[in-house]
Amino acid sequence: MLLHIREVLGPEPLRQARRILRDAPWEDGRKTSGEQAAQAKRNEQLPESCEETRVLQELVMRGLERHALFFSAALPKQVSPPMFNRYGGAADRFGNHVDSAVRYLRNGAGRVRTDISCTLFLAEPQEYDGGELVVEDTFGDKRVKLAAGDMVLYPGTSVHRVEPVTRGHRVAAFFWVQSMVRSDEQRRLLFDMDTHLMRLRSQAGETDPAVVGLTGTYHNLLRMWIDT
Repeated sequence: MLLHIREVLGPEPLRQARRILRDAPWEDGRKTSGEQAAQAKRNEQLPESCEETRVLQELVMRGLERHALFFSAALPKQVSPPMFNRYGGAADRFGNHVDSAVRYLRNGAGRVRTDISCTLFLAEPQEYDGGELVVEDTFGDKRVKLAAGDMVLYPGTSVHRVEPVTRGHRVAAFFWVQSMVRSDEQRRLLFDMDTHLMRLRSQAGETDPAVVGLTGTYHNLLRMWIDT
């Protein structure tokens, strides 16, 4: 499932993030890549240990925690600490690659199975040319370039790339989610059901027998499929 989630960062957190990123200590992004990805990768990243990264991570995590659509779609069990990258100039692209199945966290803090890949855009589309996230799909390539503060979720199993940036800088946060429901197909069914339930609640109310019954079905499916 590929999903556009709007306004993960609202106006003030977004302004704060962009102020921090303007003077951030960027370094070669290949330092954090596996062998295959490093051969395709030409970008810059913030060091995971720097103060700017810590503050930005808090902003992003607070945005995720308040966003009901993110929880409904991802059903997060664990979220890897967000990282931050920049494309432009000579560091302008990331060729086709697949994310590693497991993301090992810094300082022995554990690991995250990368069920869902997430890109949160932090530069406005008009600030740079190129830089589309391209996710390969059985129905054709999906090209994504969103407003600053918006995020896209897509399966961690996907082949994807970042197209060359020919003007300006593309800046984004990226991270991974280990979901309580491992199967992408099952997560999609639960998300569709939850979306329709929210519409039905707004029309019929919480105590309507159909709402109560379908809510029970949703939770029974979640109970059946949850990965503890």
